[in-house]
Amino acid sequence: MDSILRAAVVYGFLLVLFRIAGKRTLAQITTFDAVLLLIISEAIQQALLDGDNSLTNAILAVITLVTLDLGLSLLKNRSPRLNHLVEGRPVLLLVDGVPIRERLLAERIDEDDILHAARHAHGIVELSAIRYAVLESSGGITIIPR
Repeated sequence: MDSILRAAVVYGFLLVLFRIAGKRTLAQITTFDAVLLLIISEAIQQALLDGDNSLTNAILAVITLVTLDLGLSLLKNRSPRLNHLVEGRPVLLLVDGVPIRERLLAERIDEDDILHAARHAHGIVELSAIRYAVLESSGGITIIPR
């Protein structure tokens, strides 16, 4: 039972941590981000298993984490409020070529991120050619050209 409780607490902690960190944290993973995730996973592993390195304990922890993830997914599908709380809402970043500075700062995005998404999706190289740029809940940027 201790393994199940530990896994549930760790799952909740990581869910809150990555929600606070923002949408872009996992959308554009850098080498530093990958290293950080590896370090986090190693640190969390100790908390999950509490020195019990048995196969049974590891399987219980994994089953608990997957069950929590599936359960949360089902709850998010049934509750739009919970979905928005966990996943967030899309954020309008740019309107008619003009960036909304306070939103860019809040989401830790710069104009280069928007231009990168515009070049990738539509071959657009200037902000003035973009009607809307939206930061999606997934962390990706959607570009709607003029």
